Amino acid sequence: MVLSDGPVGVRGTSWDDRDWGATTPSPTALAASWDPDLVERVGELLGAEARRKGVDVLLAPTVNLHRTPYGGRHFECLSEDPHLTARIGAAYVTGVQRRGVGATVKHYVANDSETERMTYRAVVDEQTLHELYLRPFEEIVATARPWLVMAAYNACNGPTMTENDLLAEPLNGRWGFDGVVVSDWNAVRSTVPAALADTDLAMPGPTTPWSDHRLLDAVRSGEVPEAAIDRKLRRLLRLAERVGAFADPVPAPAPDRGTAALLRRAAAAGTVLLRNDGTLPLAPQALRRVALLGPGAEHIRVQGGGSAWVSPPYTVAPLAGLADALGTEVELVHTVGAVVDERLRAFSGAQATDPDDGTPGVRVRLRSADGAVFRDEHRDSGKLLWMQHADAAEIAEIEASCVFTAPDDGTYHLGFAAAGDATAGLDGAEFFSGPVVSTSDNHLAALLAPREVVHEVALKAGDRVRVDVRLRPGGLSRQIAMLTLGALPRRRSDDDELAHAAELAAGADVAVVVVGTTEQIESEGFDRESLALPGRQDDLVRAVAAANPRTVVVVNSGAPVELPWLDEVAAVVLTWFPGQEAGHAIADVLTGAVEPGGRMPTSWPHRGDDELVLSPVPQDGRLVYAEGVHVGYRGWLSAGIEPALAFGSGLGYTTWRFDALELAPAIDGALARVTLTNTGDRAGTQTVQVYLSRPASTVVRPRRWLAGFARVSVDAGERAVAEIVIDRSRFAHWSVIEHDWALEPGTFEVHAGASVLDTPLGGEWELG
Repeated sequence: MVLSDGPVGVRGTSWDDRDWGATTPSPTALAASWDPDLVERVGELLGAEARRKGVDVLLAPTVNLHRTPYGGRHFECLSEDPHLTARIGAAYVTGVQRRGVGATVKHYVANDSETERMTYRAVVDEQTLHELYLRPFEEIVATARPWLVMAAYNACNGPTMTENDLLAEPLNGRWGFDGVVVSDWNAVRSTVPAALADTDLAMPGPTTPWSDHRLLDAVRSGEVPEAAIDRKLRRLLRLAERVGAFADPVPAPAPDRGTAALLRRAAAAGTVLLRNDGTLPLAPQALRRVALLGPGAEHIRVQGGGSAWVSPPYTVAPLAGLADALGTEVELVHTVGAVVDERLRAFSGAQATDPDDGTPGVRVRLRSADGAVFRDEHRDSGKLLWMQHADAAEIAEIEASCVFTAPDDGTYHLGFAAAGDATAGLDGAEFFSGPVVSTSDNHLAALLAPREVVHEVALKAGDRVRVDVRLRPGGLSRQIAMLTLGALPRRRSDDDELAHAAELAAGADVAVVVVGTTEQIESEGFDRESLALPGRQDDLVRAVAAANPRTVVVVNSGAPVELPWLDEVAAVVLTWFPGQEAGHAIADVLTGAVEPGGRMPTSWPHRGDDELVLSPVPQDGRLVYAEGVHVGYRGWLSAGIEPALAFGSGLGYTTWRFDALELAPAIDGALARVTLTNTGDRAGTQTVQVYLSRPASTVVRPRRWLAGFARVSVDAGERAVAEIVIDRSRFAHWSVIEHDWALEPGTFEVHAGASVLDTPLGGEWELG
């Protein structure tokens, strides 16, 4: 059975840019859609992709909560709320498994920090653990029946998770989970304790604490009973049956022609309109010139960094997407405005050609230890990576060559990025020879930011120069080899670039600025140190807004960033990491071809130093969840402070009036009927949200918590009725006396509206 990383696609068995996979919007974007039906379709697409690539198990979704915006994998998780996380996560699992592919709900549990993630000890009180951090796993196990759950690296209230009693209870006991508990990679650190726990599969192999007869010897000595092994094997065999491993191979489906349309729709559905003074939607027929500015306009970031990486078959940049939407009658002008990524940019096929055959790309030869060439091949770009690849361990030397053609007169900085011993030259003249040592001992950080070596050369437009690099890989692992051939981006000085952007904005009917984060900021492997946009992007927004009052800002980040100019621009759109159809989806939203469907799945602070922003950094190896149940919007409500962006908030291109809330009995719960009217002049979609509160509770509760939601779509002037079932379990709290869920009889307040801070309708429900 083949396992592959997700969640934004199916990478397959190797980290190879040629092994492409359909790349979906980030999990934060999927959760921002508040649309389980749409997410289920995305899950089905990923299941089909897995089958196309020979994958049986997708290592996704990640359902850890957004405890802090500083969390490095914030973009890979869904929401700060356990119920929204559970609904979206269950839809994802259902879609994937409908294709006969196992989904893996991870990382069980309290795996909410990347700092010291292999070793930190989470300390979480019993009520908080069950009501928040275990709750998404519990609901997903109950409703979607996932085939796998992944045990995390960290410890939680005791042993590391691969040895933790929480695997037995509540996961495999009270919840009735009947699938495989797989460890995170190298998370099994012991032979006997992990074997006695309910961990079933130690990954990645082939060498683990259970291999080399260690587990076998423990069974023979009586330290591990045979029954424990039988139980693990039964679950692995059940997984094999579920994914069809005992049957004839399932024919790989052809790529679906509807993939692009689905990914485009999903990206738009998760896009959140944060502010709009009427500038949006743009009317192409009324425009003469549009300035599209910012570092993300040409090179938008479609996914986060780390093990979630997928090589997309293509990426639509905002420049291309907006050009398609506006047509040839509208002039589109562009400049970067603020450079945030000073790294080497890999040669594309448009910049470099293979010296052997003249086709766009790079020539690569791989040599084994005896010096013989065992692979001679053409690659489409200068980004070369062999990880979890059959060739990786055999590579002793990499030879890479290409011919770069200068597009304009000027000074170019050409070179390479790698780890190992290298020799490099331009047109046969050597400019470097020696070791290239990574500045980080973290494998992921070294992959994301390898050491760079560049050489300055003056060229005329059309000049051709051959770039040759020979690398003996080292410094990472025998399982990883990497080399990038490329050039540093050419640019004006910071001040000149800002001035040029303002000049273009002043001469345009509307200015669109695309700002965001980089791979060095949002990635697995490390937590964030700041929520500020990198570089001078804030200066860029303000300079453009000063030059043109019709300035629209598109925020391209997977997690919260500071928006100090939020109230100073005409409109702000949050697109998260939108996947391969990014540019088309952004254009659809900006021009009103579709409505921005997103609502905030998590609260955003005004600043990173806000007192309610929690730290992900353990102290003396312990990460204490001292805030208890007051996480995210629950914490803001408890403190009586409004965040910059509230949970559930978001605008559309029409207006709504919430008219009435009716409550009626339902099977095992209550039914909330919310009547609302589209009071605008165009059709629209609203996400109706219902919250509960219990002011007079005898137990510790948040001020308010999400109980259910539904999306409604109606034409201008029409009414809609959203019917939302509030399951009886939504009224429950975790009893630290009974160590179980309990119901507190009495009056609960019910609130309905468009966000946690916008609930114009209220009622009461008596729980007997």
